[in-house]
Amino acid sequence: MSLNVVTLVGRVGSEPDIKYFESGSVKCRLTLAVKRQSRNSDEPDWFTLELWGKTAEVAGNYVHKGSLIGVKGALKFDTWSDRNTGATRTSPIILVDKLDLLGSKQDSNANFSSGDDNF
Repeated sequence: MSLNVVTLVGRVGSEPDIKYFESGSVKCRLTLAVKRQSRNSDEPDWFTLELWGKTAEVAGNYVHKGSLIGVKGALKFDTWSDRNTGATRTSPIILVDKLDLLGSKQDSNANFSSGDDNF
C-alpha cells in the first residue's frame, strides 16, 4: 500500500493565478504560508498549490491574499531543464483535491483590504 496525502492550513500569500484553457479546463496556482508548530522559527513554510476544475474556479472567486484556507491533496514534483545550464530542476507542488475556506467573510475582507502580511 502507498499513501500520498498532504493536509495544510495557512494563509494565502498572493492573489490566485487563474488560467483558462481552450479545452475548457481551469487551473489555479497560489502560494500558501503555513506556520510550523515549533518555537525555533517565526518564518512560515511556503507551499505552491495547484487546483483544477471547479475547485480552481472557487479559489479564483473567493480566495484572496491573506485568506485563511485549508487544503487536502497530494505532493507532486514539476520537472524541467534549466535554460541556462541545462540542469534538471524540480519544484514541489501540492495538487489540491479539497479546498476549505476558513474564517468568516468579514475576516477575509479585512485581510484583503489591509494588505496584512502577518502570516
